[in-house]
Amino acid sequence: MSGRSLFIRGLILFTVIIFASRLFYIQILEEDYKVAAENNVVQKIVQYPFRGLVYDSNDSLVIYNSPVYDLMVVPKEAEILDTTTFCSLLEIEREDLIKRLKKAKNYSSILASKFVEQISDDLFAKLQDQLINYPGFYVLPRTVRSYNTKSLANVVGYVGEVSGNFINRDTSNYYKPGDYIGIGGIEKAYEEYLRGKRGATYKVVNVQGIIKDDYRDGEYDTLPKSGESIHLTIDLELQQYAEGLMEGKVGSVVAIEPSTGRILALVSAPSYDPQLLSGKNLSKNFPELNRNQEKPLFNRPLQARYPPGSMFKTIQGIIAMHEGVVTADEIIKTDGSNIGDLAPPGPYNMVKAITKSSNNYFYLIMRRMVQQGLDESAYIDSRIGLEKWREYVKEFGLGRKLGVDLPNEIYGNVPSLEWYDKQYGAKRWKYSNIASLSIGQGELLVTPLQMANLGAILANRGYFITPHVVDKIQGWPNPNIKKETLPFDAELYGPILKGMEQVIMAGSGRRGYLDSLKLAGKTSTVQNPHGEDHSGFMGFAPLDNPKISIAAYVENAGQGGRAAVSVASLLAEKYVLGEISRQWLEDYILEERYLPENAPRPTIAEN
Repeated sequence: MSGRSLFIRGLILFTVIIFASRLFYIQILEEDYKVAAENNVVQKIVQYPFRGLVYDSNDSLVIYNSPVYDLMVVPKEAEILDTTTFCSLLEIEREDLIKRLKKAKNYSSILASKFVEQISDDLFAKLQDQLINYPGFYVLPRTVRSYNTKSLANVVGYVGEVSGNFINRDTSNYYKPGDYIGIGGIEKAYEEYLRGKRGATYKVVNVQGIIKDDYRDGEYDTLPKSGESIHLTIDLELQQYAEGLMEGKVGSVVAIEPSTGRILALVSAPSYDPQLLSGKNLSKNFPELNRNQEKPLFNRPLQARYPPGSMFKTIQGIIAMHEGVVTADEIIKTDGSNIGDLAPPGPYNMVKAITKSSNNYFYLIMRRMVQQGLDESAYIDSRIGLEKWREYVKEFGLGRKLGVDLPNEIYGNVPSLEWYDKQYGAKRWKYSNIASLSIGQGELLVTPLQMANLGAILANRGYFITPHVVDKIQGWPNPNIKKETLPFDAELYGPILKGMEQVIMAGSGRRGYLDSLKLAGKTSTVQNPHGEDHSGFMGFAPLDNPKISIAAYVENAGQGGRAAVSVASLLAEKYVLGEISRQWLEDYILEERYLPENAPRPTIAEN
């Protein structure tokens, strides 16, 4: 036999082996090819998992799953002999039927897709007996989120169906049409844990669309895996109380356990009932909520930016003492000539300046910080001083994200050298141009979360734990938290805390005084050039054994010593003492309303 003949026979044998191997792989091993080859008789039914349950800090169930049903269609198998009866059964018009079938065919003629989403229980009962007459249609059980509370909407977020654009951008290749995904709040932040894992069953279906048997005895079936349960740090009873105090108001309240960073309450007012965005309610109610001028979807504790006002003086005092430009006991005489001030002229040390909130005192000590004589040019000297000051301020968690486990947290703003260069020109500005920073105004902007975290730093005398709303995932501690220690000696906090104690006992925060509570804090009347000033407060309680730090902003409510300190002190009393003894104060704040028409709102920042 010639070499050429042997070569040809060998080539034929090699080709046969290749084709036989490929045929064996397709018919025996490769599930996708087998299912596609037998698609006319094999139907893949996706088994959607139960989304993880959500509990509050006291193990009370907050979010659970309620069953719903989607009517599915496989266009290639669909057969509707009597469209009038079918439309009447589903309570849709014939034009709607045609449009739905066309949409399903455009998606795929051989794969199932939703024909009617989340049908009612009554319709489901009717369909059970009628679907045998409509090949290609079947009911697929699903679940939607349900809530045991009307609170927590801005914390938990909501769930919706993934869009085509999202699927195209999904680098994980996990999501398929018809899947649900967390949108906002913990539903988004912990989507990977909550979503679970899809399963699937393969059924043999006859030409009438009736399931006859499991395909290959269920060899290729997979069970869905439920999502993991989550325990929040939120105390639901405290959250509901805080939301009640903020009823009829615009603003934020954030409460943190200083020793752990656990967020006990996080209120954005006004808010909404989370059930409004569950299941079919989402498409109906979202546009209306999104158009609402009070922005209930806007998560103010993380996204609203306000000047900190006098609350910022606590930071100024610690930085100034750290830099050695002032001591706690040094007496500085003010004459009221440097900056507008409600505190009277006269001698001030650090404790008195915090207590009386002397603007002129803090103007003078910041000038010492910014202009330290490190360069003969006042312009260059101010640049050097401001940059050092700015880095100290960021140590307190301002001008940066704290890393809270919720989406859309913003930085706030601690203005940079570059920002002032753009405003005034390089080397053309000095302390007199930026002096409003000394009293927490001007270009300085913070979030309510950052202010509550400042309260935790002061309560802890120099450190904080990453603020977080999720305590445990399937029983395991949240791994995404850490401790940050500030570079300031612990004794520097003493004079500041003494001043904060005096603010409550004899200063602008007197309305928050309760001997058994021992609240320490700082009020702010936050300047608002567009209308009534905002009321702000930051503090913690009890002074000697802190259990809660709180920040409250009530927009257009005027002085910080009124609405904000009232809300914060009542919330602290509720948490620390377990009951309210100052019924007069609770009645007062519940009756107050601050919803002026056309009042400007905080800007939604991109960072």
